[in-house]
Amino acid sequence: MFSNILLQPPEAQAPTLFDRIFRDGEGNIVIGQPPNLLILVAVGATVLQTVLSAGTFQATAELVAFGAWFAWAWQELFEGVNYFRRALGLVALIGLLVLRLGLA
Repeated sequence: MFSNILLQPPEAQAPTLFDRIFRDGEGNIVIGQPPNLLILVAVGATVLQTVLSAGTFQATAELVAFGAWFAWAWQELFEGVNYFRRALGLVALIGLLVLRLGLA
């Protein structure tokens, strides 16, 4: 009588390592996503930074670019939809810090 309660349907099985790395909460494989506002600001500020000559505007663009890239990496690290996106945030965050501290 109670044996049916203990049996789990196939969809209730533990997710595989592949599922945890590449799938989101709805079961979709997610590697890339449409750009969000942080990415758009980061790319725009990075382009401005490279186009502008040294000065106040270039320094401001550099600061905005770093802040937007850092915020995006932080958000991916802690709120990414799967382990791949979180690892991407971690790699980006480490890369930003290495470049900013001049260790590269």
